[in-house]
Amino acid sequence: MEAYSGFASVYDLFMEDVDYDSWIEYIKKIWEMHGLKPELVTDLGCGTGTVSVKLAKEGYDVIGIDSSVEMLDIASEKAAEAGLDILFLNQEIPEFELYGTVDSIICLMDTMNYITDEADFISALKWANNYLNFGGLFIFDVNTEYKFKNILGSNTFSDVKDEAAYIWENTYDEAEKINEYYVNFFVKNESGSYDRIEECHYERAYSRDEIEKYIEMSGLKLLDVFDAYTFDLPKENSSRLFFVAEKGSIQKER
Repeated sequence: MEAYSGFASVYDLFMEDVDYDSWIEYIKKIWEMHGLKPELVTDLGCGTGTVSVKLAKEGYDVIGIDSSVEMLDIASEKAAEAGLDILFLNQEIPEFELYGTVDSIICLMDTMNYITDEADFISALKWANNYLNFGGLFIFDVNTEYKFKNILGSNTFSDVKDEAAYIWENTYDEAEKINEYYVNFFVKNESGSYDRIEECHYERAYSRDEIEKYIEMSGLKLLDVFDAYTFDLPKENSSRLFFVAEKGSIQKER
């Protein structure tokens, strides 16, 4: 069961409560804090393109990258409907490639947690460093282990819309630091009945110390770590952290 293969069709429906505008304003404030006025931005893990399209509407040149063809199909449709010229690339994040350098790379909505292999996580950071202009910023967020253990845990969640519903069974393996989302979607079809779609998603918990070490190894220069949506230092009960790293030079060996 490939993650997001079936979910793509209803992803926006279940994400309609996400305040994308606030996420974008937060990113823009981080750019402003560091005196960056980006023109070309890469949106890693762009999904159905909501953030990419919103940024493009504000005048930024945007490149969207995602591993899901289904997600990118929807993103391309959104861009076309808005009359926007956005380059969308179907690539795996640990091995992404660009045609040149960019001013900033963003990776939102815990996309980095989906990279469950340490070497792949470091690889993504190295490529980000490689494709940033000097003074450019890589900004990404992660779900914390606190969230996996204490908020998601071994719980079941559900939601019902007119067009679809889901049942989400969550399990966190503390030893492996892997969070498993097992989701059943029920999507209304043209006949009025419902099609069932099963998907498994896996996210890994990375500690702040681990990520800071990986950033150093990648050659990026760590600038900030924030409790999400604020400019406060992380807390013991922070559920999401934002990391801000600047283009560096030498990549350090382990």
